[in-house]
Amino acid sequence: MSLLSRQDVQRIAELARLELTSEELDLFTRQLGDILTYVEQIRALDTTGVEPTSQVLNRPVDRDDAPGATLTRAQLLGNAPDAAPEAGLFKVPRVIG
Repeated sequence: MSLLSRQDVQRIAELARLELTSEELDLFTRQLGDILTYVEQIRALDTTGVEPTSQVLNRPVDRDDAPGATLTRAQLLGNAPDAAPEAGLFKVPRVIG
């Protein structure tokens, strides 16, 4: 049994200002229903005694901060959409009046 009806998905699409075809509506109804079913399965798990964590992994995964090779100024300016290589600067649009 799906937790979500086709009308529910249509209403969600309207709130998000999305125009869905009939096929997309059927697909998203099934996919969102599957997601909600999975969430209900997870909610049913007994997590008594499990400490809350802010990370999925219980170990740090940060890498060492080691300097590496860098690009030259000419290489950087060569990648810029609107650069002033003669001045060695990037051109950016005016933001403040």
